[in-house]
Amino acid sequence: MFDNDPVLLSRILTYLTLGFHAIFATIGVGIPLMIAIAEWMGIKRNDPHYTLMARRWARGFVVSVAVGVVTGTAIGLQLSLLWPNFMQAAGHTIGLPMFMEVFAFFFEAIFLGIYLYTWDRFKTKMRHFLLLIPVVIGATASAFFITTVNAFMNVPQGFEVVQGVITNVNPLEAMFNPATPTKISHVIIICYLTSAFILGMIAAVKILQGNKSVYHKKALHLTMVSAAVFAVATALIGDLSGKYLHEYQPEKLAAAEWHFETEEEAPLILGGVLTEDNEVKYALEIPYALSILAGFSPDTEVTGLNDFDEDVLPPLFVHYFFDLMVFIGMYLAFVSVLFAVINWSGRWNAFNKPLLIMIAAGGPLSLIAMESGWIFTEVGRQPWILNGFMRTSEAATTSDHVGLMLILFAILYTVLGVTFVFVLRKMFKRNPVEREMRKRGITNYEV
Repeated sequence: MFDNDPVLLSRILTYLTLGFHAIFATIGVGIPLMIAIAEWMGIKRNDPHYTLMARRWARGFVVSVAVGVVTGTAIGLQLSLLWPNFMQAAGHTIGLPMFMEVFAFFFEAIFLGIYLYTWDRFKTKMRHFLLLIPVVIGATASAFFITTVNAFMNVPQGFEVVQGVITNVNPLEAMFNPATPTKISHVIIICYLTSAFILGMIAAVKILQGNKSVYHKKALHLTMVSAAVFAVATALIGDLSGKYLHEYQPEKLAAAEWHFETEEEAPLILGGVLTEDNEVKYALEIPYALSILAGFSPDTEVTGLNDFDEDVLPPLFVHYFFDLMVFIGMYLAFVSVLFAVINWSGRWNAFNKPLLIMIAAGGPLSLIAMESGWIFTEVGRQPWILNGFMRTSEAATTSDHVGLMLILFAILYTVLGVTFVFVLRKMFKRNPVEREMRKRGITNYEV
């Protein structure tokens, strides 16, 4: 059925690759910062529990890096094979950030290897900690550079089109386009938030299973306090992202909110069902909220879908992914802030069962929110691969073998995913935290 539509198959394969890679890219950016926070607290408080956290998190992180390298390589391969016209037209424009992303990864990998090898080899723990700073910088820089490519695809600039040919290329102007500030900040902070919740999920599950190690309680405290900070920052950046969409991609904002009529005092639509007559039913409307999101004021005029040509509108189902991202983001903020407030007040037990269950659920939900955000970002740009310049259908390959590639890569990602989970389970099941504490002479590990 799909053999005659290489464009659709190319899109499916690209979504599959990006969706799988996004998991490891996200934790690849966020986990190094969490490791750094844990080791820093271990040094400053002279607390071996936090130092042990850094050790154990670093071991798991290395496994995720290995999978991320494979999937990242697959993305580079598929850009050339599946989207040759796009790479031919815009490759030299975005070549600089792509090269810099590879450089940042090598920078991170070199220092990560040194960091792992030199545990307990320095007279002062701070010297070992300093080796982790380049790892954090390299991981974040990788996200920075590759996200500028996506920003360029949404707001292409830094070139001129002369007789259908891209000339007068300015790579720096292409990188630092109007989409860059909000996209980069949003992507990086989401990586931090998701990583904090994944690590917090592990600690919460251990406590729910009856593990009384103070290690897990300290891990949960560290991750949830960090997550609370990241969640608040995510909300602020999300507000700025809405104002960016209003200014530069109004059709995307209108699709996200099922906003059909151009008007001031526009309401924000949450949930609901869209009928064939473009009537929204069963939705929660927040008066004036969309206008405020778009321009700080209820008097802001928000352009509706009816004022755009139908052939340049994104699929309206992106509304569901946008809402899913927002709802989960609100949930993560509520749970992390609630834990931080309860723990800070000291009046209630922050490690109560209902809250632990909510934190444990936040791990997979944070990944779902991240994936939903990427789907909204990419599908919401359709029908353009290079917004306003090149349609997705014009950029794709015409090969008849994309279907076979889809099957092979699906098998590859299944094997990688299963292997990743198997290796992590074996790694930590054979060496539980209690055994490692006793081995290292860390006392007072039960309360």
